[in-house]
Amino acid sequence: MKTTQILKLLILFASVAFLSCANKNNESLTSADVVIYGGTSAGISAAIETARLGKSVILIEPTNRLGGLTTGGLGQTDIGNKQVIGGISREFYQNIKKHYENSDNWVWQKRSEYKDGGQTQTTKNEDAMWTFEPSAALEVYHEMIKGLDIKIVYNQRLDRKNGVSKNGKSITSITTESGEKYTGNMFIDATYEGDLLATAGISYTVGRESNTKYGETLNGIQASKFGTTLNGSVSNNSVYHNFIAGVDPYVVKGDSLSGLLPFISQNGSGIEGQGDEGIQAYCFRMTLTDHPENRIPFTKPENYNELDYELLFRNYEAAKGPIEEMYSYGDRLVPWINSAMPNRKTDTNNQKGFSTDFIGQNWDYPEASYQEREKIIERHRQYQQGLMWTLANHPRIPKKVKDKVSQWGTCKDEYEREDGWQQQLYIREARRMVGDFVMSQKHCERIEVVPDGIGMAAYGMDSHHIKRYVNAKGYVANEGNVEAHVKGPYPISYRSIVPKKEECSNLLVPICLSASHIAFGSIRMEPVFMVLGQSAAVVASLAIDEGKAVQDLEYNDIKEVLLQNGQILE
Repeated sequence: MKTTQILKLLILFASVAFLSCANKNNESLTSADVVIYGGTSAGISAAIETARLGKSVILIEPTNRLGGLTTGGLGQTDIGNKQVIGGISREFYQNIKKHYENSDNWVWQKRSEYKDGGQTQTTKNEDAMWTFEPSAALEVYHEMIKGLDIKIVYNQRLDRKNGVSKNGKSITSITTESGEKYTGNMFIDATYEGDLLATAGISYTVGRESNTKYGETLNGIQASKFGTTLNGSVSNNSVYHNFIAGVDPYVVKGDSLSGLLPFISQNGSGIEGQGDEGIQAYCFRMTLTDHPENRIPFTKPENYNELDYELLFRNYEAAKGPIEEMYSYGDRLVPWINSAMPNRKTDTNNQKGFSTDFIGQNWDYPEASYQEREKIIERHRQYQQGLMWTLANHPRIPKKVKDKVSQWGTCKDEYEREDGWQQQLYIREARRMVGDFVMSQKHCERIEVVPDGIGMAAYGMDSHHIKRYVNAKGYVANEGNVEAHVKGPYPISYRSIVPKKEECSNLLVPICLSASHIAFGSIRMEPVFMVLGQSAAVVASLAIDEGKAVQDLEYNDIKEVLLQNGQILE
């Protein structure tokens, strides 16, 4: 045999061996005990717990950035009661504190200069820190994942038409738009949208239930200024984040024939307490800075439409006295909550009647295609960019407001976009699974206490506005806001994160869980999503070990593992 033939055979054998090895490696990259779709805070927590329990795990993130809202601007942590945050969730916040104990991480201000604000201040002797920069959260997550056997897949979106294969009631694989197939024993939907559960044929709902459906008082349409909890206390509803009385809704003031201004519904408020398809308004939780070396000034978007902000102008112009007396709460000048974050940055959120919430413009988002969602997200960004430029520059905005807002801008060092805006929209609410058990207002108020808690929530029953309409007096008003306290922490049921058994036996849903609109408004906090993500991983692992459906485990077995791993259940 000639030397050239020998070389060709060697190359052929090497190629076959390489392909065989590659196929095995590819199989290991696309098959795992647990497949998690969605690299949100819940998805990361679930992945960490799965790996620590000795199971193989694949974490699929549709974008190029892990962490969802926790790394996307929500650095002012909404909790309610920090004492009930345990497990991996608390570990994350403890690691945030350690991050900021390193002087190298204070770039734009001295550590001694920072004072956190808002409702989640870090007290002197706490073992955790509750306010942070998005970039710090991202770094902490990557550190927590480092060294664990977690396979992370970026930029892969579920094929929402044919992307779920099932054998009977069990999911066998999911397929992304690129054609990649991922097989597993257990699956976790850790998205904000509930795309996996919907594609798998699981029952779900979008919007508000009527109060009569689950025996509630704070669900459905909420146009009144005050509501009442089941325990009889007063809930502040549309009294907050609304317009000053007398703001005209028409293009030409007083002329209904001129048409309504943008973003006002023509259908009125609807019947109090009745259900509809409305969902809480979305916005970007802006990361702003006033440091001149790190600040990107607000710019006017190319498609800026002044009419989009006419209601903002009229709301300022309706003030009766000095501009400082315009509002009775929060920032007296600017329609925002500008909570301080480390390094002279902020987590900036919606406040007042016309603010960062793009009210009523997100109703189609949960069921929209990926392309349609991208358009909705970009429209939200353009609206908010235009709002910030308007507040900082427009001649009809009071000078005191412009002087204050123009000091701020987006950050150069936080996100991938050159303009300093993040890609993660604040998806406050989308799909919600409907399982055999539904968390409701009764459980939030502890009128009924679930016996199978897998974590605790403690934030008030909260909803941002859902609709903008013309009220009975002929003026513009917002509808849907609810702010009702809960008396104390309450447990979230194991049954609320599993679908109906006849629909699927190996799926867990820690974010779009089975809850009514108003109960979800209390549960929907990032620390709680991390708690539920960890608990979902425990359920998945036990179901694999015992060869059972996720619905069939003994709760005491789940509870034992959760407590061993730091979860707080009482």
